Amino acid sequence: MRRRASLVLLALAVFFAALSPLLRWYAFPRLAKIPPNQYQETVLEAKPATLLDYSTLTAKKVDKVTIVQTLKGDVEESERIERSAGRDVVVWNTLSYVQGPDGKMVSKIPERYIFDAHSQAPVHATGEMVDGDPVSREGIEYKWPFLTEKRDYEYFDAQTRTSSPIHYKGTQTFRGLKVYYFEQTIPWTKVPMPKTMPIKGITPEAIAKTGMTRWYTTKRMFWVDPVTGAPVNGEEIHKEEMRNAKAMGMPQDTVTVFAGDVRMREDYITSIVDQVTSQRVLVLLLTSYLPWGFLVLGAVLVALSLWLEARSRRPGTPRPHTAPEPAPDPEPTPA
Repeated sequence: MRRRASLVLLALAVFFAALSPLLRWYAFPRLAKIPPNQYQETVLEAKPATLLDYSTLTAKKVDKVTIVQTLKGDVEESERIERSAGRDVVVWNTLSYVQGPDGKMVSKIPERYIFDAHSQAPVHATGEMVDGDPVSREGIEYKWPFLTEKRDYEYFDAQTRTSSPIHYKGTQTFRGLKVYYFEQTIPWTKVPMPKTMPIKGITPEAIAKTGMTRWYTTKRMFWVDPVTGAPVNGEEIHKEEMRNAKAMGMPQDTVTVFAGDVRMREDYITSIVDQVTSQRVLVLLLTSYLPWGFLVLGAVLVALSLWLEARSRRPGTPRPHTAPEPAPDPEPTPA
């Protein structure tokens, strides 16, 4: 009986030991993915900021500029592209909506971002765009891969429509989470005019005919949870200028359109940290908790199996020696 139990335990030990690497290296890359129907809204603020007053064509200090970023997964487009791409694909329709202190629109930039649901690598397909302009992204945008590494990544900049390295700068602690800090600086670069202008009747084409150009620079900072690859905080020191502005009747040749330190609003930071804290447990289950737990369980089962096998091989305990009973005296023979 002990030998049979020992064999059962040994079989279970082999099963759990084999299951450990399968979970980490086979199941995890296939199960961990971004859902196609994700929706997220984030509000960022620059307080104070410099903003162009189009009524006077001068830059003024304002108390606050608000940027609302919305992200919505397009399930139908994801399924359509998946059929031709042969892999899990996510399509995000995003919008960066900038409004001044009076609540009026300053600019809005729509995007369509198409990427692999597992690796976050870009997938090039019809419809990939920024503000209506077709683009072919390289690198990541919005989110880092699961199990982010301590290295530089190529990061796509929507304003310049180009990718450049975003540098790993070290490990920090943010709201109780161990995070990786990344930083990217975009030097002054000539960028397209937004398709939607804050003043009716003024179009990018009309501005381009005057010879006026738009320039942009930013220092981009992200604090990224390395388990899920999700940024838990973001900040940009952002500046935009109009050059050759005298062509439009402005008093100076270079006019600031927008300048400010853009930071995520506190309530959204709290919400994102809570969400990431819960999601990272699911990733750790597949990459750490269960694989290591199964290895330990397998080792315990092997030890228990060997112990039962050793007990089954022990010789039986001999019975205690007893002296034989004396034979009865023979009965006397009759004379």
